[in-house]
Amino acid sequence: MNINRRYVDIRWSLQQGLSLIELMIAMLIGLLLILGIMQVFSASRVSYQLSEGMSRTQENSRFAIDMLQRDIRMAGHFGCISDQALNPWDRASTFASSFETNAGVLPTESALRFDLSIQGFDAQGSAPGDSLTLLATPAAGGGIYTPALPADVQTAIGARLIPGSDVLALRYLLPEGVPVTGMSGSTNQPGLQFDSAKWEILRNGMSNPGLFGVSDCRHAQVFQASAASAGAVNMGAATNNRMATFKTALSTDQLMLYRAESVVYFIGRNDAGRPSLYRARFNAPPGGALTHELMEVVEGIENMQLLYGVDRRGLASGRYSGVIDHQSTAQQVAAGGANGNPAGWRNVGLVQVGLLASSPDRSASMRPDNNISMLGVSYTLPADARYRAVYETTIALRNRLFGETER
Repeated sequence: MNINRRYVDIRWSLQQGLSLIELMIAMLIGLLLILGIMQVFSASRVSYQLSEGMSRTQENSRFAIDMLQRDIRMAGHFGCISDQALNPWDRASTFASSFETNAGVLPTESALRFDLSIQGFDAQGSAPGDSLTLLATPAAGGGIYTPALPADVQTAIGARLIPGSDVLALRYLLPEGVPVTGMSGSTNQPGLQFDSAKWEILRNGMSNPGLFGVSDCRHAQVFQASAASAGAVNMGAATNNRMATFKTALSTDQLMLYRAESVVYFIGRNDAGRPSLYRARFNAPPGGALTHELMEVVEGIENMQLLYGVDRRGLASGRYSGVIDHQSTAQQVAAGGANGNPAGWRNVGLVQVGLLASSPDRSASMRPDNNISMLGVSYTLPADARYRAVYETTIALRNRLFGETER
């Protein structure tokens, strides 16, 4: 009995470690665990990319809409009167532009058409009901627009302009002005004096402004300064002034001085080859020629579509009602005023803005959503794995919503 027990003990003590089957099972379980962990990390990465793409797209779109809102709302602002103040037959007695002649000859530079506070240009093939195909790497260099882009606008934005997006021009007096405290010289060609500490209000980020406007709640006039510095702006002969005097004699009673703003919004291609919302700002330094500067507002805005709310009652009667009763494209609005007549654009009271935005980087969206539409325009999107979204808003021209002031 002792011998057999010893034999059994020796036999079992020789078996150690795992069998081949046990090892394979352990390896399989480990492999499954590793694959599961990799799947979790992959899903987390995809979720992060999508979340990052959505947040960047929303952030960029909010900023773009905020910029557009601020400028569009100012259209028609000419101090304490709007460009619809009093009645349209008496416009010449309430609003004047030194860039026109007494005979009403309009300036050749559209950036100086302050009789048109707002003006739009439709890209060919982008009307409601049309379809656009977007490219992963957009081409720049212009396109066909209705109405046609003015020469100065084409020169300023044409090299970066991406076809298929609408263009918007705005002209107005900045919301904040400075009181005129005194005048030197004649009442029709004065030197306007103001508190020099308020010069930065007029500059408002522009190093050498030259386009200004004055308003006394009865009349308003835009002009190019012959000289401008802290404390004084002089009206006189300048490159863009066809009238070298004020049409109406001014007094310091309620007289305010503003900087005149002329900007154009468009979708352009930036230096990295990506689409961006751009803002072209026009200026004419004191006594100098018209210039422009481009500012990239925000990257990732691929397309912009615009529709305009029109006061048709005012367009028909010539007396603005402030009631927006029709939606039109820029081509339709422009058709309301022939031969440069601003009647169509002066009856616009709101703008519908649509922006198609994309994420800066790939966001794991492998298949494009080709069901996207914006303000009646449908889109075929590139398969570049970027997140895309549409943002639409309606912006009121606050200076035009109260109709015409009765005398």
